[in-house]
Amino acid sequence: MNGATAHGLGLVGDIGGTNARFALVDFDGPDPRLIEPTAYKGEDYDTAEDAIEDYLAKVGVKHPDQAVVAVAGPIEHGAVHFTNIDWRLSEDSLRRAGGFRNARLINDFTAQALAAPRLSPKDLRQIGPLPTSGEGDLAIIGPGTGFGAAGMVRRHGCDTPLTTEGGHISFAPVDEIEIEILRGLQAKYGRVSVERILAGPGMEDLHVLLAQIEGRPVEELAAKAITEGAVAGRECCKATVERFCAILGSTAGDLALALGARGGVFIAGGIAPRIIDLLEASAFRARFEAKGRLSDYVKDIPTHVILHPHTALIGAAVAMTPDGQASIS
Repeated sequence: MNGATAHGLGLVGDIGGTNARFALVDFDGPDPRLIEPTAYKGEDYDTAEDAIEDYLAKVGVKHPDQAVVAVAGPIEHGAVHFTNIDWRLSEDSLRRAGGFRNARLINDFTAQALAAPRLSPKDLRQIGPLPTSGEGDLAIIGPGTGFGAAGMVRRHGCDTPLTTEGGHISFAPVDEIEIEILRGLQAKYGRVSVERILAGPGMEDLHVLLAQIEGRPVEELAAKAITEGAVAGRECCKATVERFCAILGSTAGDLALALGARGGVFIAGGIAPRIIDLLEASAFRARFEAKGRLSDYVKDIPTHVILHPHTALIGAAVAMTPDGQASIS
């Protein structure tokens, strides 16, 4: 943008354990519009501030008016220590890095929750039955480098996101194989959270443990290689992904119950879109609905995979608007 100052423009960011994504926001219209969304690898930068400064230099903008950055980790007193990357970021350091008048941090799945009601059908893939009404509160979950979870409380035309650290609830096995998986992860980590399985590093552990449990040769693979192998029909990788999808279904159903998400569960993150056909054919939905006396409660809850690549940026832009700021204050 030719080095122009940018009063009235905003910067939004989405910083996770692997990628840092940024865009400028234009509010000239009924909805915020993303300009030049760009992704960077976190490993290429020493600090989050370095990545932000690099992006602003790339787009040629000096001193945008305001910034909202969605971050993967709990925010305390305006600062975050990221859960899956050794970075720290505060609202003060963010303000200084970009010369912003105002700068805010929000949880990355709070941003996902703010975006979810604004997604169009083309941005989603339905998994399981069609919704009966689509009304009610929402749950937004997501396996990626970590596992995030948030809610959206919908009352009288007002949407209010509910920030959680639901990815760190305890893993609950449902059969003998998963009991053995739990034992293997306990030996390695002690306490076993959902994120220890339903994330990229967790998928890698799951792949090794399943081979050990089933007496197959153990082959350590990166999560990307596992998902690619499963899509290509490689049996050992398919076994891992199918078990991953089943556990994801159980967890999604548990969080739907915990959050009363009668309006639907939205699956965000980078993994689900890559395995979406396998997810649809898996035990995901059966495990989602297998809730004993509450099975009828969850059977009517729709589940969707989010296909839009920049939902957290959209949510950060929503948080920048007066209505969005009010809903998460």
